[in-house]
Amino acid sequence: MTSDKPVNLAVDLGPLRLKNPVMVASGTFGYGQEYAELVPPERLGAVVVKGISLEPRSGNPPPRIWETCGGMLNSIGLQNVGLRSFLEEKLPWLRPLSVPVIVNLFGNTVEEYRELAAALDGQEGIDGLEINISCPNVKAGGMTFGSDPEMAFQVVSAVKSRTNLPVITKLTPNVTDITIIAKAVEDAGTDILSLINTVAGMAVDVQTRRPRLANVVGGLSGPAIKPIALRMVWQVVQVSKVPVIGLGGIVSVEDALEFLIVGAQAVQVGTANFVNPGITLEIIDGLEDYLRQQGLEDINEIIGTLEVPRGPVGIGE
Repeated sequence: MTSDKPVNLAVDLGPLRLKNPVMVASGTFGYGQEYAELVPPERLGAVVVKGISLEPRSGNPPPRIWETCGGMLNSIGLQNVGLRSFLEEKLPWLRPLSVPVIVNLFGNTVEEYRELAAALDGQEGIDGLEINISCPNVKAGGMTFGSDPEMAFQVVSAVKSRTNLPVITKLTPNVTDITIIAKAVEDAGTDILSLINTVAGMAVDVQTRRPRLANVVGGLSGPAIKPIALRMVWQVVQVSKVPVIGLGGIVSVEDALEFLIVGAQAVQVGTANFVNPGITLEIIDGLEDYLRQQGLEDINEIIGTLEVPRGPVGIGE
């Protein structure tokens, strides 16, 4: 038997206060306005907009999306309107929202990250920045910032030096040990961590013997990566002193609960928005129902409550 007693879904994400722990992932919700008729943004914990670069980007040539078993490969190429158009055309619509607005940003050099942070700092209507460090460093032979702890440290330090906004650093899973990168960006001053970004993958057309994506390699998202994401979030929570946002393959309230139970303070929903635009609202309602079913009054009562066996925990064979 469930109770109709009100429950609390609010969480503290470092310096950010969210009315509930359900956010949307960058690149899957446009700039917010595209989904507004289907998903009232004010119901969400926070809106994370599509990644912004200094100059507009048209992205990669098609084909750049391919559906896989349990997921989606994409190689959009970070297409976006650029900083100036975002400030002049997109931000005015976002500004009145009564929900935190997080701007995802990326660059190909440390200087570009620094310049973006400076331009976005102090803008009315922006409540935080999320740094995408899964981008290639053109000054380091194309190595991604997020795969090297020193480069990741430099990027986060540069952003922190030019903004007073809360900074979230989004980690790539395409590394040997994600905890090393997490600790590096925490040392650089990040306020919050979000993980994971997409997993590198590819698909082949056996009839033509050509890649399904024009860019050959893309990022895998969707349910197929959830076990990877969940494991990495749990690992990072063990070593991090800053709040963690979990994402990767969340398509149901049960998925969201798993991330919260392993220690994430909030979750981001990404690819599922393409399949079911109302999924975030369903998850929010589902979290309330879960708390009532469990006889709990506060979502914080389940965060980080995973019970693990004593002794070393390794990867099974």
